[in-house]
Amino acid sequence: MLTFVITLKLIAEIALLALFGQCLIGLMSGAARNRNPFYVLLQLLGKPWIRAARWLSPGVVLDRHVPLVAFFLLLLMWAAASFAKVVLCLRMGLDLCK
Repeated sequence: MLTFVITLKLIAEIALLALFGQCLIGLMSGAARNRNPFYVLLQLLGKPWIRAARWLSPGVVLDRHVPLVAFFLLLLMWAAASFAKVVLCLRMGLDLCK
């Protein structure tokens, strides 16, 4: 169970950093962001999470806000996985959790 929680937390961290990096590069590059190879790579990593957020969010959410919804859903997933990891580590003992 601990391995599952750690894996879930790691996936959320990678996706969060990809979405955050995509946002930063998009702000710095402006209209030329689609020619930036790092932006395209981060867009590829974040696209499944943005699609999931579009599917989960109601239709009134604008398409330009869906990446923000995905970011906050991933942040919620990361917080839940972190809390579950702390609970599991306290139950089994901190020596076994390392």
